[in-house]
Amino acid sequence: MRQALSHALMRAWTGTGPLAMALLPVAAVYGALTALRRQLYRWNWLHSQGVPAYVIVVGNVVAGGAGKTPTVMALVQHLQAQGWRVGVVSRGFGRKAQDGQEVQATSTAEQVGDEPLLIQRATGAPVVVGRKRWQAAMALLAAHPDTEVIVCDDGLQHYGLARDLEVCVFDDRACGNGWLLPAGPLREPWPRHAVASAGQRPDRLLVLHTSGEAAVGEFNAARALSGLAKDRHGNETPLRELIAPGKPPVHAVAAIARPEVFFAMLRNAGLPLAHTQALPDHDDFAQFQPPSPQAAQLLCTEKDAAKLWRVAPHALSVALKQTMEPAFFAALDPHLAAHRARLSARRL
Repeated sequence: MRQALSHALMRAWTGTGPLAMALLPVAAVYGALTALRRQLYRWNWLHSQGVPAYVIVVGNVVAGGAGKTPTVMALVQHLQAQGWRVGVVSRGFGRKAQDGQEVQATSTAEQVGDEPLLIQRATGAPVVVGRKRWQAAMALLAAHPDTEVIVCDDGLQHYGLARDLEVCVFDDRACGNGWLLPAGPLREPWPRHAVASAGQRPDRLLVLHTSGEAAVGEFNAARALSGLAKDRHGNETPLRELIAPGKPPVHAVAAIARPEVFFAMLRNAGLPLAHTQALPDHDDFAQFQPPSPQAAQLLCTEKDAAKLWRVAPHALSVALKQTMEPAFFAALDPHLAAHRARLSARRL
């Protein structure tokens, strides 16, 4: 039921049909409430709190996955290559635990969320999850006081944590029909009305498109599946070997915001999928009934792998690789360079 409703809304958000029109009154209420909340921050009735580190918030204004997590991982890896000591904070959506905690190598998705777990394993950076981003950031700094840059996974609309720079991610849907939730996909109007008290400024915003063409002053990122499938022990198999004669048919499963994108990318990589199964985003696979290894080779996303391997240890995961155009980092790096210059000036 939940999944069918989600798909119906996503279809409605592409246009201005009857369902979207019927939801306009609800969208008006949502818009008024969110506008009031932003105004309370502008009036300093609600307060944004800074931390002693450079904060980059990665998020989107469109509901559903747009490529935030791959963007966070690519950003963290770039900063690490530049010599910055980087940490990540996240709410850890979908986790059952409510307390804030650091993601460990032995953590489970139920404890910390599937996306923070993936980020930690992919980058090796310290990752702390918590309901309030500011508290998570302070906990990260307490555990890793040498952290210089904190990347916040999601949180453009969570103003409690003051930020120095923002990256807003769009996919091929762009702004959809341009209406606010639930009549459209937007969490806030776009172009937005910045909340300066939270650190939002036009010159501190980078807009990244993971599909489609970017407008002038915005940036593109290319996404492609890895050519290798990985098992739970870390062993890798070329995708092309999965369709060799005598191999079982390939079944794909995904519990992400837009599973059909993953399935399409597998087909474009040359894999004829005998069966696909889309589950709700962040599903824990507790009710999933996997096929036997003899009946089918099961493929999943890298995000789903840790959860799926508990019930289907023979499954293989396929990583999504995202590459930003060089101009994106050329625009990003001067912000960090200016921050480093300010730090040096303070020390002197």
